[in-house]
Amino acid sequence: MASEFEIIARHFTRPARSAVLGVGDDCAIVRVPAELAMALTTDLLAEGTHFLPGADPLRLGHKALAVNLSDLAAMGADPRWFTLALALPDADEAWIAEFARGMFALADRFGVELVGGDTTRGPRMISITACGTLPPALALRRDGAASGEDVWLSGATGDAALGLAHLRGAARLSAAAARHCLARLETPLPLVELGRRLRGIAASAIDVSDGLVADLGHIAERSGVAIELWLGQIPRSKALAECADAALVRDCLLGGGDDYELAFTAPAARRAAILALAAELGLPLARIGRVRDGAPGVTVLDDAGAPVTARSGYDHFGA
Repeated sequence: MASEFEIIARHFTRPARSAVLGVGDDCAIVRVPAELAMALTTDLLAEGTHFLPGADPLRLGHKALAVNLSDLAAMGADPRWFTLALALPDADEAWIAEFARGMFALADRFGVELVGGDTTRGPRMISITACGTLPPALALRRDGAASGEDVWLSGATGDAALGLAHLRGAARLSAAAARHCLARLETPLPLVELGRRLRGIAASAIDVSDGLVADLGHIAERSGVAIELWLGQIPRSKALAECADAALVRDCLLGGGDDYELAFTAPAARRAAILALAAELGLPLARIGRVRDGAPGVTVLDDAGAPVTARSGYDHFGA
C-alpha cells in the first residue's frame, strides 16, 4: 500500500506555476499584486452528508473544487490557488487517481493551482480552501443590497435537488431528465466569468448552494432589507417543468440546494447592462423579484400577489 507521501507525490504534486512555492513544503507562498485583495473560502464535503457513499470519484473531484470556485465567483474574484485536505478510509489508488483527475480538469479549466494540503486516514471527507484576487472596492458582498433594486438569478434552480430526489427514489424522472439533473448535482459549473463581469454592476451577490430563498435570506439579513420574489418569474428547466409532483417542484425550486447559480441584486438603471451581459455570455439571467424596505427576510408571491409558503433551505444542524 502506498504511503501518504507517495500518494501526494504521485497524484497531487505539480510544478508551481503562479505560486512562489507550491506543494511539498510546510506552507505555500503566493504573491498578491499590491492593488488587489485576496478572497478566501473553505468548504467541507463529508460522505453521507454532502455526497452519497459510492459517489463517482471523478465527479466528486470536480464538485469538491467547483463549490469553492462558486464562492469566489459570488464575490467577483479571480480564482488563483487552492489547498486540499483529504481524509480517506484507505489508500485506494484507483479512487484517488480518478478524484485527482476530476479535480485537476476543473482546475486547469479555470487556471487555478493546487499549492498544498494534507491527507489522513478516516471517514471520507474533503476540505478545500480556495483563494482568489480582486479589487477590494469591487467585491460583490452580501451587505450591499438596497431598497428599490432588482433581484436577478442566473440559469435555473431546483435541478440538483430533483436529481437527489431521483437518487433517493422520491421522484421518477425520464432518462433524459435524470441525466440532466444528475449532471447538475454532481458536476456543477462555477460561474466565474459572470461573477467577474458583475463587478461594478451588481450591488450584492451570493451563490445558491443551500436553496434560493435561504441564500437570498442571507443577503436580506446582511443588508437589512426585505426581498420579494415572484414565483412565476423564477425560471424552471425542462426537467423541472415536466415533473408532475407540484409540491416537490416548488420545494426544489425554492429550497433545493447544490445548484451553484448566482443570485444578485442591482439597481433598475443596470437592467440593460445585465441583459447585454446575458446575451454576450450566452447565459440566461432572469429578473425574479425586488428589494424593498421592511423587516429583513424573503417573501415569495404567486401570480395573484398572495404569499407562498417556501421550504427553508439546507441547514447542516437542522432537524
